[in-house]
Amino acid sequence: MHNLSDGLIWYIVFVYSTVCHEAGHAWSAMKLGDRTAYEGGQVSLDPTPHVRREPIGMVVVPIVSYLMNGWMMGWASAPYNPDWAGRYPRRAALMAMAGPAANLALVLAAAMLIRVGMEWGVFAAPGSVSMMRATEAVSEGVWTWLAAFLSVVFNLNLLLLCFNLLPLPPLDGCNIPLFFLSGSGARKYQEFMTNPTLRLVGLVVAWNGFGKIFPTIQDVALNLLYPGAGYG
Repeated sequence: MHNLSDGLIWYIVFVYSTVCHEAGHAWSAMKLGDRTAYEGGQVSLDPTPHVRREPIGMVVVPIVSYLMNGWMMGWASAPYNPDWAGRYPRRAALMAMAGPAANLALVLAAAMLIRVGMEWGVFAAPGSVSMMRATEAVSEGVWTWLAAFLSVVFNLNLLLLCFNLLPLPPLDGCNIPLFFLSGSGARKYQEFMTNPTLRLVGLVVAWNGFGKIFPTIQDVALNLLYPGAGYG
């Protein structure tokens, strides 16, 4: 049976990391001329509209995956107008990148708080690394809980950032070519990327391949956080 306290940390971080990602998409789309997600309530850090839109991906799958594996997976989504994306492919690409940018901001925020904690003498570089150990508390008590919380924020958002930047449909990274395409070329590319079979294949390839490269990415990130630690 997995630890209930750890599960609560995971779920809080998962929900708000996912909400920030989708709110990033929705906010950028609104600013760039598509109000679809805004009208659906997704330009918000309130989890309610996001959970209402994807209850399976935001509630059921995360809880079941934690109970089965000790970590959480799931999904959310923000609607957009495909006609708008077809008319403005570069704006659509910017909208796509806004989600990973939100995760990057959370990684950097967690890293900054970890470094502050080290300066205060309450955190230290962990002896071993896991999704719940990007830092560790020097003493017991609330600092132990906070170290676990910041570790999950750092690692989960690093995972979401890098996974979503893979150049495979339906992930955000498949939109990067839209920065360089226009007109009929952009429209044909967008139509190709929305093919259901291609999206399914893309997810399978991404899911199976990413697990092999993420530990290296995590080690690089932690060596930047702790210069000279020599993880990996």
